[in-house]
Amino acid sequence: MLALLGALGWAIVYTPEANVHCTSPDRRVYVGWLPEDTAAWKRGIVWQVRVVPDDAEPWVQEFGLYTPSEAVAGFVAALVANPSR
Repeated sequence: MLALLGALGWAIVYTPEANVHCTSPDRRVYVGWLPEDTAAWKRGIVWQVRVVPDDAEPWVQEFGLYTPSEAVAGFVAALVANPSR
């Protein structure tokens, strides 16, 4: 999934703690892989997607430790395929 986002021009930042933060070129979508984020672990999540649409309320989708990575990748692929989000 990170290869897809990188190929689409997303900014990708890897932290020393092994977390990964991705931001869309228009800065309206964030995807975070947060395996070492204490606040995320306390809430039982490892993936977070935040979207700020132009014409709707912002929304967040989070995925837990046991969510298959293929499911998260499919969700993100569908999201980036729909520019209106």
